[in-house]
Amino acid sequence: MQNIISSLLETDLYKFSMGQAIYHNFPDYTTTWSFKCRNKDVFFTEEMVEEIKRQILAYCDLTFTEEELTYLKGIKWIKKSYVDFLRLWHPRYEDFTIGTNAECGLTIETNGTWLNTSLYEIPTLAIVNEVYFRMAYDYDELMASFEQKLDEKIKALTDKKYTIGAFSEFGLRRRLSAQAQELAVMKLKNADLGDSKFVGTSNVLLAKELGVNPVGTMAHEWIMCVGQGNHKHNPAYSNWYALDFWVKEYGILNGTALTDAITTDCFLRDFQLTYSTLFSGVRHDSGDPIEWGEKMINHYKSLGIDPTTKTLLFSDSLDFERADKIFAHFNGKARVAFGIGTYIANDTFVPALNIVMKTTACNGQDVAKISDVEGKGMCKNPAYVDYLQRCINWRMEHETV
Repeated sequence: MQNIISSLLETDLYKFSMGQAIYHNFPDYTTTWSFKCRNKDVFFTEEMVEEIKRQILAYCDLTFTEEELTYLKGIKWIKKSYVDFLRLWHPRYEDFTIGTNAECGLTIETNGTWLNTSLYEIPTLAIVNEVYFRMAYDYDELMASFEQKLDEKIKALTDKKYTIGAFSEFGLRRRLSAQAQELAVMKLKNADLGDSKFVGTSNVLLAKELGVNPVGTMAHEWIMCVGQGNHKHNPAYSNWYALDFWVKEYGILNGTALTDAITTDCFLRDFQLTYSTLFSGVRHDSGDPIEWGEKMINHYKSLGIDPTTKTLLFSDSLDFERADKIFAHFNGKARVAFGIGTYIANDTFVPALNIVMKTTACNGQDVAKISDVEGKGMCKNPAYVDYLQRCINWRMEHETV
C-alpha cells in the first residue's frame, strides 16, 4: 500500500489555527490523546495494525517543504514566527504507542507536547480509516459506489432538490481515501450547484492543490486544554479562558467560536457583548440544530447585535437533506453555513467508521468535554467528569448573570 499521508499540509486547517495559538501561548503544555472506535461490529486485524504502524512511521518521516510554508504564509492570520517553527518541526514516532486489544483490535495513544500531539490527530485518523477500508473490503468496488453516490448528491443540488447555501467539505479524518476526498472536492468545485455554493475544504493540502479556500477555526481541544490544563482554573470558565487567548492571538480574524465543549448554556455565560461582537459566528456540533440556532439568534438579539451579521456554522453529522431543512429554517435570520464530513468523503455501500482521537489529559490531569448530548465526550476518569459537571452546575445555579 502506498503512503497515505503525503504532506504535512494534509491536515485540517484548524490544526494550524490552534497550533499557532499553542505555540505562542502554551508551548510547554503536554497532552495525552486516545483513539476510540465507536463502531461495535468493527475489528482491526493484526495485519491492519502492522500497516497502520508502517503508515504512521512513514508520516513521521515528512517535513514541510518551502513551497508548503510559503502557502501557509499566504493565509492572512498565520504569522512568520509560527511558520519558522513549522520549518523545523516534524512528527515524532516516539510519541506514539500503538497496540492491540480485544475490543476493536487497535489501540493508539499519543503523549508529548501539545504542539506535537495536536498535529497527530487528523493524519492518524485518516491513516486508520483508509487502511481499514482498503484491507477489509474490495476497494475498487467501494470507490465505484462512492463515485456513484457522489454524482447523485451533486445532481440533487444541481436540480435544486436540496438548497443548502454555503458549505464546506470537512471529511479528512474519516475519508474513504485520499483519492476519494480529492475527487469529491474537485467535482464540487467544478459543478454548477444551483443556489448552493461550495466554499472550500478543511484539508489544507487539497485546498492548495485544487485552488479552493482552506476553512476551519478551532476544535474542542482548544477549550478543554486552555480551560482545564491550568489546574488553578475553575473548569466551568473554560470558554472564557479559551475565548480570551484566541482574541489575544487573532483579534477579529479567524473567529468562529465552538459552543458545546462544556454545554452551550455555559458557553453563553461567557459569550457576552465583547466576544459576541468580535467573533464572526459560532459553530454547532451537538444537540438539536434548530433549538441551538434559535438560542444563538435570541442571544445575539439580547445583546443588541443583528443576527443577520453573524454566521451559524453547522457541522454535526450532516447530509444534504438535514442541511436543506436547517437552511430553510434559518435563511434570512442569520448567515448560514455548513461543514459536511463523512457524508461527502466516505459515503459508500458499507457503513463508515465512527473513529475519534480525543484529548484525555493535559499537563498530567484529566480533561473532559460535556457536550449538549451524551455520547460525544471521552474521558478515562468518571470522577473528573463528575467534578466538571458539578462545577458547571454550581456556576449555572449560583452565578449572578
